[in-house]
Order: sequence, then structure tokens, then C-alpha cells
Amino acid sequence: MQVHGKPYRTVWIDSETDSVEIIDQRKLPFEFKTVSLSSTSEAGIAIRDMWVRGAGCIGAVAAHGMLLAAKECLAKTTNTSDFDHLFRQKGEELCSTRPTAMNLRWAVERQLRECGSVSLLEEKVTRAREVAHEIADEDAEWCRLIGENGLPLLEEIFEKKGGQEPLHILTHCNAGWLAFVDHGSATSPIYAAHDSGIPVHVWVDETRPRNQGARLTAWELGQHGVPHSVIVDNAGGHLMQQGLVDLVITGTDRTTYTGDVANKIGTYLKALAAHDNGIPFFVALPSSTFDWETRDGVGEIPIEERSPAEVTHLSGVDAQASDSEETEIRLGPESSAARNPAFDVTPSRLVSALITERGVCEANEEAILSLFPEKREAR
Repeated sequence: MQVHGKPYRTVWIDSETDSVEIIDQRKLPFEFKTVSLSSTSEAGIAIRDMWVRGAGCIGAVAAHGMLLAAKECLAKTTNTSDFDHLFRQKGEELCSTRPTAMNLRWAVERQLRECGSVSLLEEKVTRAREVAHEIADEDAEWCRLIGENGLPLLEEIFEKKGGQEPLHILTHCNAGWLAFVDHGSATSPIYAAHDSGIPVHVWVDETRPRNQGARLTAWELGQHGVPHSVIVDNAGGHLMQQGLVDLVITGTDRTTYTGDVANKIGTYLKALAAHDNGIPFFVALPSSTFDWETRDGVGEIPIEERSPAEVTHLSGVDAQASDSEETEIRLGPESSAARNPAFDVTPSRLVSALITERGVCEANEEAILSLFPEKREAR
């Protein structure tokens, strides 16, 4: 993706220092800054404290964190058994940083499996570097294909409304290229439609409490030249009632093999509003986000509970100040308690279709397994 005319991914390896580089999403949209990660613990902090966020990006950073782990294990051990034991410990440390996101554990387990298949210690580090590259490249390509596969859905809706007026799309949180390695999941079909000449306009939920929509989605849509408007989270239902939303498209941090979708808190409410107003509700995801072990999303997916401070405090730039330094403010009484569940689960019955790198399918077990027959065979 282009940032001020320069191509970037969200995570990469510096060719000179061999450090892992990331875009520090905490600084956006006020400052574009990259950060170097040189240890497993730093990669864990970056994931837990949301220097990076979004399912695919978390997975890719975890994969690169395991490369850093492999280098640390090489420096501390002299035999395969000790290396593998320490390597697995470091993998579990990374997995503990964000419990809901499926891509995180998927990437760590892939690194453990691949590095465990070679015997020489130096070969394990080499393999970890190769796998980190593979996961990043796959994520970018899968998201590109999500755009390619989702474009016909948007084209059909555009033609049904006459092929003249802009296609109004509502999204929640950020499932753009910042949430992956490139292209994004929910935004990939939007970018594909925009680039093909379909006039699109995106309603961007602000996405409290961390405001990923207002801070990240709006910023990257602007970088790509896509028309958009930021709205408060609770405006979505009203806009749907007024006929100002043609479709909803979101990403997901974990989706069961039966089609239940865990995504940023508030997604379930958007799905209910879309269902009540007869508006298509699409979810875009790469296969790495599927949870092939979980059937009941509402009952079984762990929901991350984050710090109440994210609810009680808000940060931004003082419009009256001469500099662009961020300021944090308290929103309510200091004595008031707060809860901060980071995700909710949208039942499959409310999802119109899933858009994956392999194609589009209904949100049910049979349809999903028809796209991924190898998972049926492994059951």
C-alpha cells in the first residue's frame, strides 16, 4: 500500500540490521512512524499493547516474533531438545498476548511445526526466517484475492441500484491493509471496486473505545483516495433505516467452521441492524482466521477483556494547540467503574456470506468445508 507515495507493508525485516520493522499504529493518523523490534518480548509488547492490531497483522508480527525467538534460542542453547523447549515457551508467551485473535496462534504453531522439522540449530533459524516471509507473502496475496472474489458482490449490488449512484458501504473497526500485511480483508473488495471505476462511499464507524475506524480506517481510505465519512458507532442503524447503506462489510478475528464471527465489539449490533433492514452483511477473512476446532462461537470463543482505561480515557490532538502532540483526557467520573470486552460474536444466521481467498460461501459448516475440503478430510 502507498503511504505518501511510498510502498509499505505493515511488517518486514530490515535487510541491514535484520530487525523486525513495523508501522506503529498508535501514532496514526497524526504521525507515520516505524518501530524496530529486536526481541521476542518486544514483539509481544507490540501485539499486546496494540502497536499493531488486526488479525492478519498480528499473525504476521507473531511469525516474525518467532524468528526473533529462534535467534534468541540459538544464542542460549547448544542442543535441539533445549532449543525446541525454549522455542515453544517463547511461542506460548506470544500466544498469551491476545487470546481472541486466531491468526496469532496459527502463526506461532506453524513456526513451531516447521522449525521442529529440521534438526540443526542454525537451520531452525533459517527456517523461521523463511516461514516469516511465507506468512507475510501469503497474507498479502490472500487479501488481494479476497478483493478479487468480493468485487462481483459489490458489482451486482451497484448494478441493482441503477449503476449510477455511489455504492454506500458501512464498515466497523479496521480490517484494512493496516490490519493485515497489505490490501486488508474488508477493505480489499472496496479498493477493488474503487479501482475498477465503481463510485463508492464508505461509512466509517469511529469504533469506540480505541477509535480504530476514525484513526486508522479513515486514514488509509484517504491514502487510497476512497470517499468516506466518519460516523459515531450508533449512527449505523439510523443510516440503514434511511436507505443510506447498501451493504455492510467487516473483518473478523476468529470465525468458527460453522460460520460464527468474532470481531470488534459492536459488530453484532451492526449485523442485527442490517438483518432488520434487509441489507447484506458480508464478512471478509483469509483462511488463517478460521477456527477449525470450535463449533459454537458464542459459547466457546474466548473474549478478551482489555483495560478499563481504554473506556474511561480518550487521546487525540488538541485542535487549539500549535503542535501535534497527543493529549489524554478522562471522559467520566473517576469513581465510575468500566468494562471493556474487546470483541463480540455475530451468529452465522446474521451473516450473508463469507469472502475468502478461495471464493465466497454461505456462513455454515457445509459451505465452508466445501471451500476447504482438506479440513473435512482431517476431521
